Order: sequence, then structure tokens, then C-alpha cells
Amino acid sequence: MMLPDSLLSSPIAHRGLHNLDQGIPENSRAAIRAAIEAGYPIEIDLQMSRDKQAIVFHDYDMRRLTGQSGPVQMRSAQDLAGIPILGGDETVPTLPEVLDLVAGKVPLLIELKDQDGGLGTAVGALETATAQALEGYSGDVALMSFNPHMVAELARLAPDRPRGLTTCGFLREDWLAIKQERLDELRSLPDIDRVGACFISHNVDDLGSRHVAKRHEAGFPILCWTVRSAQQEAEARKVADNVTFEGYTA
Repeated sequence: MMLPDSLLSSPIAHRGLHNLDQGIPENSRAAIRAAIEAGYPIEIDLQMSRDKQAIVFHDYDMRRLTGQSGPVQMRSAQDLAGIPILGGDETVPTLPEVLDLVAGKVPLLIELKDQDGGLGTAVGALETATAQALEGYSGDVALMSFNPHMVAELARLAPDRPRGLTTCGFLREDWLAIKQERLDELRSLPDIDRVGACFISHNVDDLGSRHVAKRHEAGFPILCWTVRSAQQEAEARKVADNVTFEGYTA
């Protein structure tokens, strides 16, 4: 199992080709359509609804993106379909809706957000919903998560789908719910082989990591997030095989 070449050959639009100045919010249908029109691969994020459907939405809490408070998990997919995303005129989509919209026109990089709360073992529901939504989907797609237990579960539920780990420097201030010793362990990228990952998507600000360098030197595919300028992209490509970008034309 390998990462599709299509996810290595063109820059990947982070949460779709979003632009609030143009009324196109992140992870919206409009952002998906804009990326398809421009020919970019698309990165999207998944949370889970109360009725255990895969929802295309980045944050655990709804306030930043909708103005309404509370976790996505407390709303049904039907409820979410009626909640407008701030900055545009659309509501929160499900993964099946996005898959129907993309329909293989461009590749998809799908990140499943941690549902355990601490990158732990409380997994299964979102992975199941994702695998079910992807049944019969023939376009290029790869799956990833910060939580290695989720990636292992994806290996069980969707063994033929390329999967990877979302990674970073795991700094204390960014991961307050996780013990320091676990952060130190995660920083060394120990789970790649155990979960059968065929790539990582690493924080652009930590591409100087010796652990990333070791994988890069071995020819292991390295993606990175999130690049916000052409200058930053040029620097990132000294290590990364491809970039996930926003805020400029890559």
C-alpha cells in the first residue's frame, strides 16, 4: 500500500481552497468546489456527529466556525445540515456529501480528528463511519490522524486505503491533556511501522526534526502542514515531498 502519486504531484488545498474574503469558509462545499475547479488535491477534516456520522468539520467545538457553542458530537447530522458556517452561505456537510461532490475529480487527504480526548484508545465510531462512507469510492484518497490508535483501527476497517500519521513536535503548550512522557514518545514518531503508515503529514515548523530527517533520508513520503507563503513552501520542500497550503496560490 502506497500513497497515491496524485497526492505527491500537486500542492494540497488545506481544508479546501477556502477564502473568507470571497465568502468561502474552510471545509465547506464552496471550498471543495473551488479546489476542484483549480485542480488541487483537497485536505479535509472529520469530526463525528451525535448519530455517529462522519462530519466534515475541523474543530471539536462549533463556536469558531458557526458561532454556536458545544461539541459537534452533541448534534445530529440533520441538525448540522441546518447550521450555517460563518463567512458563507452553506451549512456543515457530511463526508458522503463531500465524496459525492468530489467524485474522484481530485485526490482527497482525509484527517480524522481525535475523539478520545488524549490520543488514547477510545476509538472506533468515526473510523467505522469513514470506512462505510468510502465503500465503493474509486477516487484517490488517503486517511490520517494524530491518534495512532485511530490509524490502527483504520488499518483494520479499511486495509486497502492508504493511511498515515499526522505529526508535529508535540509541544507541551499545544497538548495540555497529554502526559509529558507520552509527548516525548510521540515526538520520535514511534508508531509509523506499527500502524502500517505509508506517509506522515508533519508540522511545517518542525521539519527540522531529526526524526523526520531520518525518515526522509530513507525515502519515506513526507507531507507537511500548513504552508502559508511561496517562500515557506520553497523552504519546506527541502524536506517535504508535498505541502498542504492555504492563503496563497501554490
